[in-house]
Amino acid sequence: MSRPTGPGGSGTVLARLARPAGEPTRVAVVADPHVATRAEGTSKLFERTRAHFEAALADVADRDVDAVLSPGDLTKDGEPWNYEAVDEALADLDAPFHAVPGNHDVPKDGDDHETPGLGRFVERYTPSDPVVRGPDGLSYRVGVGDLDVIGLNSAGTAERLTDSHEGHVGADQRAWLADQIARAETAVVLVHHNLPAVTAQLDAHRAAVESDLAEVPAMRDPEPLVETLAAGDVSLVLSGHYHLPTTAVSGGSADGGADGVPASGANGGSSERRSGGVREVAAPTTCSFPQSYLLCDVTPEGTTVRLVPVADSVGLETAHARRAADSATARGLTGIAAARLAAAPLVDER
Repeated sequence: MSRPTGPGGSGTVLARLARPAGEPTRVAVVADPHVATRAEGTSKLFERTRAHFEAALADVADRDVDAVLSPGDLTKDGEPWNYEAVDEALADLDAPFHAVPGNHDVPKDGDDHETPGLGRFVERYTPSDPVVRGPDGLSYRVGVGDLDVIGLNSAGTAERLTDSHEGHVGADQRAWLADQIARAETAVVLVHHNLPAVTAQLDAHRAAVESDLAEVPAMRDPEPLVETLAAGDVSLVLSGHYHLPTTAVSGGSADGGADGVPASGANGGSSERRSGGVREVAAPTTCSFPQSYLLCDVTPEGTTVRLVPVADSVGLETAHARRAADSATARGLTGIAAARLAAAPLVDER
C-alpha cells in the first residue's frame, strides 16, 4: 500500500523492528503536548505548545494514518481551559484519536484548579467503541488496522497516585492486561510511564555526564508489569513521559547493555535482535526539543518507526537552546535526545 508522506517529509528512521508485523497499518504517536493557553516560558515552551500540537495534527492529517495514539500529558496540568484547547485542536482530525492519561492529566493534591472528572477523559480521548474497557475505565483494547492496541493507564485516578507524578500498574490492572494480551492477535501496549530499561538510560547519563540530573518520577514497582508483558509476548510498548525519542528492551537481552543504552553499529543502529523481554519505543514530546511525533508503519516485514518534526529549523534550534540553558534535568534530557537523534536508527532488528 502506498501512503502519502505529508508536508513534514518522510521523517528520520528511529528504529526498524521485527515486530509487530502484519497487514499494512500506520499509526502516529503524538506524546506529551502539554497544551497550555495561559502560561509561557520554561523549557517546555508553554507559549508554543498549542501551535506545536496543532502542527502535529495537521501533518498527521496528510499521512493516511489508521489512528493517532497518545501516551498522555495532553495538558499542562489538567486545567479545564487547556482541555478545551485540546478539544478544539482535535475537532478537525478525521482519524481516530486514542489516548491514555499522563501524570499531568489526572488530579493532583496540589492543584490550584479543578481538574475535569476522568469520565470526561474517557469520553473525549479514548475509543468510543472499544472491544473492552479495563477496571478503571481509562484502559481499553481497540482494533487499529492489523493491531490490537491496549491502552493502559499508569497515571492514576482521582483516588490513586494523587500525591505523586510516578506511575503504577496494580495487580487488578495486570490481571486484566494479561487477559487482553491473550485475546489479542498482535498486541501493542500504549502507556504513559516507561519501563525500566528506558529509565536506566537516564541513570546512565546521570552517572556519566550530568550528575545533577534529577530523579524524574518513574514507574513504581515495574517488574511485575514487565513480567506480564513478557509472558504475553507483547509485540511493542509505546510510551512517552521522559520527552525522549529512544528505545530499549526490558526483561531480556537485546541491543545495549544493562544500562539500556542502545549500542550503535556502523550505521548508528544495532543489528542485534531482542532475545525475550519487551521492546519499548518512547516517543518525543511535541512541546520542547525535539518537537516531533512518531510515525509507525507496520508491514509484513516488520515495523519502521520514523521521527517527524513539527517545527522548522529555527524552532528546533530555539527549543534546544532554551532547554539546554534551563535546569540540569532539562539540559540532561536534551543531551540524551540529541545523542539519540545523532545515532539514529537506534536499532535494526531486520
